[in-house]
Amino acid sequence: MARFEELDPEFRQAVFERLQKQVPYWNLLGMELMDLKKGWARLRLPFSEKLGNAGGIAHGGAIFSLADAAVGTALTGLTRKNESISTIEMKINYIRPFFSGCIYAEAVILHNGRNTALGEVTVTDAAKNLVARAMATYSVIRKY
Repeated sequence: MARFEELDPEFRQAVFERLQKQVPYWNLLGMELMDLKKGWARLRLPFSEKLGNAGGIAHGGAIFSLADAAVGTALTGLTRKNESISTIEMKINYIRPFFSGCIYAEAVILHNGRNTALGEVTVTDAAKNLVARAMATYSVIRKY
């Protein structure tokens, strides 16, 4: 992980505070930002019954949301003040069910271009077992 540059401490703190207070969807699911660098992020999602499907395991949408949020957060560390981002495509492969404890999403930005960015995310459980892998394409929107 040494290859990812640290963020300005004030910016990093502002991102942490904004995500905790201003993103109700994160609070609804229970997602938490664990760490953030330029082009890299790690998030956590604790299991709760509200995330469960009829079979008692976490709904795939909850895992997808965590993966998408991780890529978006990693990209946030690379965006400029006049840019915003939006997911335009994402593919996920589910490997193993999640029904207790916490899962962790670690995202890396593979490409940050003029109009699009590509991110990869690995979702693991506390024992580092692979839960899911995903790739996401984001639109980079410049505000003039």
